Amino acid sequence: MRILIIGGDAAGMSAAMQIVRNSEGHEVIALERGEVYSYGQCGLPYVIGGEVNSTEDLIARTPETFREKYGIDARVLHEVTRVDCDKKIVHGINHQNGKVFEERYDRLLVATGADPVIPPWEGKQLEGIFPLKTIPDAKAIMEDLNNEVQEAVIIGGGYIGLEMAENLVSIGKDVCIIDRGAQLAKIFDEEMADLIHGEAERNGVKLALGESVEGFEGEDRVEYVITDKARYKTDHVLISAGVTPNTSFLEGTGIYKSYNDAIQVNGFMETSIMDIYAAGDCATQYHRIKERHDYIPLGTHANKQGQIAGLNIVNEHTSFRGIVGTSILKFFDLTLGRTGISSREAEQEGIPYKTVSLESTHAAGYYSKAGTMNVKLIYHEKTRALLGGQIIGREGVDKRIDVLATALYHHMSVDSLIELDLAYAPPFNSVWDPIQQAARRAE
Repeated sequence: MRILIIGGDAAGMSAAMQIVRNSEGHEVIALERGEVYSYGQCGLPYVIGGEVNSTEDLIARTPETFREKYGIDARVLHEVTRVDCDKKIVHGINHQNGKVFEERYDRLLVATGADPVIPPWEGKQLEGIFPLKTIPDAKAIMEDLNNEVQEAVIIGGGYIGLEMAENLVSIGKDVCIIDRGAQLAKIFDEEMADLIHGEAERNGVKLALGESVEGFEGEDRVEYVITDKARYKTDHVLISAGVTPNTSFLEGTGIYKSYNDAIQVNGFMETSIMDIYAAGDCATQYHRIKERHDYIPLGTHANKQGQIAGLNIVNEHTSFRGIVGTSILKFFDLTLGRTGISSREAEQEGIPYKTVSLESTHAAGYYSKAGTMNVKLIYHEKTRALLGGQIIGREGVDKRIDVLATALYHHMSVDSLIELDLAYAPPFNSVWDPIQQAARRAE
């Protein structure tokens, strides 16, 4: 078979590796519109903050490695602009020479990821305004930060916004986060977000919540961010207002898309068109708690979906069993973890729910020196099935979130958490783990 892969990062190259490892004789061609293959986008804020030495450290495999070691024809600067599903041909532009190209396929994987959302704000073309999605973005930001930048505004209080706030503060910048919502980190419930706000303020991060950006002012370079309520002086702006699936080139194909233009896939990563698969941030993910397709673009999902797609493309039939919405991030001295659905999501889904919250410690109370751990569990009001969990603390959050994620994946009840045989020694836990303490208090 002649297998084309559009996209050279997590999902696309995970699929490519499964194809070459589990089959022989296929021609595998990867078309990447950028110049970099297979790198860890999630590490970009930490390169900017100096925790990671270089963007080179984020690259797992180069195009040369894919070509020479694995026999994958990995091409750079090849942007696909159209897909002809009837003739099984993709059309595009080779940005190295400016020429158009056509490539025939027997099976096609769309793994084009997502692009940063940049609204049509007035003045967005001014110097000093950046998104952060790629290695070239990170390099441009680092170069700009060396130009006597002191005051930085971050638009958006999600994953990247929070991580960049911490890293910009760590290199001595004054940071303000503007978000049109009433809280940072909307994946958390309101009372948990209050803990995040407190950590931001303790570290000198100014918050402008409930404000909508309307544009930017400056001569050649940005000098002010204008919102519907105020005017903020700045030397540098990071736009972190979310992402949108990169699927516009599929218009006219008839491939079924979700409400936000993410490609609808089944458990085998198949689209609605035969011999076309999709995976990663351009595709939907089945949510095991909501029991429907959702869109949560994370590297963990992209790698898993890519692996599943690659196996199915070469007829090694296996299915993607879905996600439970697990994520974690570091924000100064706090770890923020969540899994399942929040109270807000339960209301949106029409699920009757109850919650229980607890302030505890990550280790035995007489041993712990790390401060408090705040735990919130969400469970079904009638069946008592666990629906979600949120934990914020200084240590031990990752362990508990992974326990909850495993419990959610296997549809455990809030009561069955009490029965788990979890590790105990005073430096690591109490005899009753914090999530078990919370479960014991569930009404």
